[in-house]
Amino acid sequence: MRPSPPGNTAELLERVKSLEGRPLGWIAARLNITAPPDLRRDKGWVGTLLEAALGATGGSLAQPDFPDLGVELKSIPMTDAGRPRESTFVCTAPLNQELLTDWEQSWLRAKLAQVLWVPIGGSGAPASRVVGTAVLWSPTAAQEAVLRADWEELSDLLGLGHFETLDGRWGQALQVRPKAADSRARTWALDADAQWVQVNPRGFYLRKSFTQELLKKVTNKR
Repeated sequence: MRPSPPGNTAELLERVKSLEGRPLGWIAARLNITAPPDLRRDKGWVGTLLEAALGATGGSLAQPDFPDLGVELKSIPMTDAGRPRESTFVCTAPLNQELLTDWEQSWLRAKLAQVLWVPIGGSGAPASRVVGTAVLWSPTAAQEAVLRADWEELSDLLGLGHFETLDGRWGQALQVRPKAADSRARTWALDADAQWVQVNPRGFYLRKSFTQELLKKVTNKR
């Protein structure tokens, strides 16, 4: 049975602590959720499973996964050496200037204000992967300064329609990448010549190097 939302962050941390070392298949069985054979067509399955297990209610709405706590949940697949396997999706990237706002009011900043990172070990079938030691993180002033600088640069390029030149090489902590279930997905946007063109939807992602460093710093503080 899916639990009710946690009443505070201490309760949330107790819940995720109880999952540490558990295979995802064990968690899925307790919730009567079927584990897929792989994640090629179910990339969001791990996150959805953890949301159900921990009592998250944010869903796909424009709010944190735990709205009453202001906490976002992020699962992060790890290598055997303890390094993130991939960059981490944060939120959809607006493609036109009128959709952008300043950093303080941005959805990206709100999403990263307080994050529960849940490492996931293993690379086999999803059911065999294991929950690691979770950490609750908020950006330091130095980390936020890096994120802000990246966001402002990348948002300016998106707002000006430089879609073709903006690739994963831009940004120190953040990067902009195509974000769609199907690479053929297209949306309309104004390009640098103020012409309507069809482009892939984009998303903001945290680089592996950034998440690796933040997890190390939070863990070392314990």
